[in-house]
Amino acid sequence: MFALRMRAVAQGMPRQLSKRSFTATARQLESTTVPTKGDEKVPQVTGGPAPTTVQQAPNRTEVWSRTQRPRADAMTGPRFEQTDLENQPRPWAAIELIHKEPVRWTHDRVVACDGGGGPAGHPKVYINLDKAEITPCGYCGLPFANEHHRKHLESLPQTSYPLA
Repeated sequence: MFALRMRAVAQGMPRQLSKRSFTATARQLESTTVPTKGDEKVPQVTGGPAPTTVQQAPNRTEVWSRTQRPRADAMTGPRFEQTDLENQPRPWAAIELIHKEPVRWTHDRVVACDGGGGPAGHPKVYINLDKAEITPCGYCGLPFANEHHRKHLESLPQTSYPLA
C-alpha cells in the first residue's frame, strides 16, 4: 500500500482527499450568511396547540457559554424522542445558584477552602481576603470576605452575593 502511494506521488498524481473531511468543510462553507446577535434561534416546543419557549434551565432563558448548544438543539436523538420537554430533567443553572450563597465572614486574612472535603470536595486552595471585596473560591465559587471590610461592603448599593 505504501509503495503504491509513493509511486503515485513520484508520477505526479494528486493525493486523494478523504471524502469525510471534504464534506465537512463543504458544509461549513455552504452558509453564506454571517450570524449576528439578533439571529439567535429561540428553541420552540413542537407538537402542541400553542408553541412555547423552552428555557435552558428554569432560571436561565439562554445559553451561558459560547460552546453550549441551545436546549432544543442539544436534546435530539433517540434518547429524547418525546416531544414534551417538560418531562425531561432540567436542573437549575449553577451559575445562578452560587450567587444565592451567603458570604462567609472571617477575621482571618487568608482562608482555606476545600469545597466541603472528602470525595465531593476539591483541592484545598488558600484565598487572600486583604482587599475590601467579596472573593469567591476559584473551584466551587463560595464567597468569602474579611469582617474588617464588612461596613464598606454593606454600604455598597448592590453586591453579587447576599451579605447575611
